[in-house]
Amino acid sequence: FQALEKNNQNTGGAYIEKGPAVLFIRTEGLLSKPTDIEGIALHRKDQAPVFIRDVAQVETGFATRYGAMVYNDKEEVAGAVVMMLKGANSSAVVTAVKARLEEIQKTLPKGVKLEAFLDRSKMVNNAIHTVQTNLLEGALIVVFILVLFLGNLRAGFIVASVIPLSMLFAVILMNAFGVSGNLMSLGALDFGLIVDGAVIIVEAVMHRLFPRPGESEEDHSLAPKDLVEQAASKMMNSTVFGQAIILIVYLPIFTLQGIEGKMFKPMAQTVAFALLGAFFLSLTYIPMMSALFLGKKNSQPAVWSESLLNKLQEKYKRALAHVACSYGNGICHQHCLIAAHGRRIYSVFGRG
Repeated sequence: FQALEKNNQNTGGAYIEKGPAVLFIRTEGLLSKPTDIEGIALHRKDQAPVFIRDVAQVETGFATRYGAMVYNDKEEVAGAVVMMLKGANSSAVVTAVKARLEEIQKTLPKGVKLEAFLDRSKMVNNAIHTVQTNLLEGALIVVFILVLFLGNLRAGFIVASVIPLSMLFAVILMNAFGVSGNLMSLGALDFGLIVDGAVIIVEAVMHRLFPRPGESEEDHSLAPKDLVEQAASKMMNSTVFGQAIILIVYLPIFTLQGIEGKMFKPMAQTVAFALLGAFFLSLTYIPMMSALFLGKKNSQPAVWSESLLNKLQEKYKRALAHVACSYGNGICHQHCLIAAHGRRIYSVFGRG
């Protein structure tokens, strides 16, 4: 061992200055084949030199083995891993790798083949399919509920049209700010939150254009677009505050750092982009579409959703009257009067 170390050492030397450059000096071990090792002498004092070939057999060996790559627990194979650069598109990288593997396969010897046993494209496709399914099912459920409770097909679709437009707005901002679309970012979208502002505006417009039986009809001379403008202006503050409160909820997520920030910041950014798009649409697009497609000012025909809501309101009125009367009898010990008019309920407590 000592002879091998002495006869195959890399040794550093000084340096030589040559103009503006400096040349560093070093010696390198030059053993390159078994015969070079066999020719190393084992020096012993006052005796003839003994070479390594006299005391040992030099052969080509193997490095210490720490494991093996086995394919499906059947046979040992040679494997490789393709590393993706940070920030690259995984789908594009997988497609490019598959194309290059086909080219390499043509140059391999007969009987040797390249086979991908861990394909990331399957995971990517499954994630995309999950996102698509969630978005589609969520949109359909929201549309159904809107049409059911608004009682007007056109009104329901006007509100539902905010969903794809808000998604388009969000995708544009995601592309501008470099936010990737994945299961975490897109899967967190809540269409109920997105259409919240639009529902407020459209419902106010519906009750302005089509007052319920028993409700007073005002401003018969105003055009439908003027009624829509009045209703939208009246509900503007409610829409702004509702959307602002939802956005504020996501602000703490933007302060996350480390792994938590990398995981959840794209989600918060995507939701914020979609809510901003829905916010602008509810203030501009929704009033315009309501004025164009919700029809002229006339009596809206009775629909079964109206009867359902009327029944729910009647039950609510009776429950409120019972609670209010119990409160009046228990505290004032006097007369309690409940008067219901339209959608408003007046509770009067007093003596006599």
